Amino acid sequence: MSRFISLTSLLLLALASTALAQRLPLDRIKLPPGFEISVFAENVSNARSLALGRNNVLFVGTRSAGRVYALRYRGAKATQVITIASGLNMPNGVALKDGALYVAEVNRILRFDDIEARLESPPRPVVVNDRLPRETHHGWKFIRFGPDGMLYVPVGAPCNICEPDPKRYALISRIKADGAGYEVYAQGVRNSVGFDWHPQTKELWFTDNGRDWMGDDVPADELNHAPRAGMHFGYPYCHQGDTPDPEYGRKRGCGELAPPAAKLGPHVAALGMRFYTGSQFPAEYRNNIFIAEHGSWNRSRKIGYRIKRIVVAGGKVVRQEVFAEGWLDDESVWGRPVDLEVMPDGSLLVSDDYAGAIYRISYVK
Repeated sequence: MSRFISLTSLLLLALASTALAQRLPLDRIKLPPGFEISVFAENVSNARSLALGRNNVLFVGTRSAGRVYALRYRGAKATQVITIASGLNMPNGVALKDGALYVAEVNRILRFDDIEARLESPPRPVVVNDRLPRETHHGWKFIRFGPDGMLYVPVGAPCNICEPDPKRYALISRIKADGAGYEVYAQGVRNSVGFDWHPQTKELWFTDNGRDWMGDDVPADELNHAPRAGMHFGYPYCHQGDTPDPEYGRKRGCGELAPPAAKLGPHVAALGMRFYTGSQFPAEYRNNIFIAEHGSWNRSRKIGYRIKRIVVAGGKVVRQEVFAEGWLDDESVWGRPVDLEVMPDGSLLVSDDYAGAIYRISYVK
């Protein structure tokens, strides 16, 4: 009888693995030699922003699902998916500080204290700040704590193209951990859903989504570099550093606004980005930027749906190249990368809100 049960279990496991392979055809993903991709977690509905905890826990925000997850993991695989909050308003952003989890809804920031000790019975959240705009157009937020200890909170433009209040919209702001001390750090930012700080210079780099309805090939999404506060990155007056807006371009010239560090391609929907700080990948990948391109909608032929590698030296982009692709097959899409996280072992996680999965990219050569 025990032998029968064992064989049955093995058969079920094989069937489950086959079903997963059919649903997530990772053999289609092209990577540089020596790299491989595997499933870190599945059935994580609408998985978006990632934040790494201290004790083998990964936190995951969502947009349409309204939930925040905590994933326990061991080695290269998640072992448990726990919903720690639900019914929230686009809780895309997650960040950690002093053992507390910060979650960004559309118009407020919540804090879950001592969260890793209370995953099965999460505490009631504390409202850190509830004075953010309520518009849902570009209202979902990516958040992270910077090297200065401040929480950086972007607020997107409440439209495709308009000239909103520059103190409230199309910007990256920062606040203290207790919600006080609001200030605008960067302006002219249409919609940033990913940023990070250079490991050595501690300067801010961020992605920004270009406007729609100017054609298939203009404007490009941007990678921007903000070494200091007070810079203006163009929106809505100038796109991709060299293209005046048809409606607002006469008000401010491109030459007086900060140009992008790199053009990433038209409508690729560049979202999450991370500097690679691990030691598993070859040495030439150290301090490179990885960018998740969620993929286009406002284009006659799809583009994006991939991971880009950006090589930076001396505060400048030296080159960019495709690191991982295959979620887009001609015009057919089975996955959409959103965010990335460098793990303690040096592997790179990639969230996918379309497939409801998180992938692990490792170097094995």
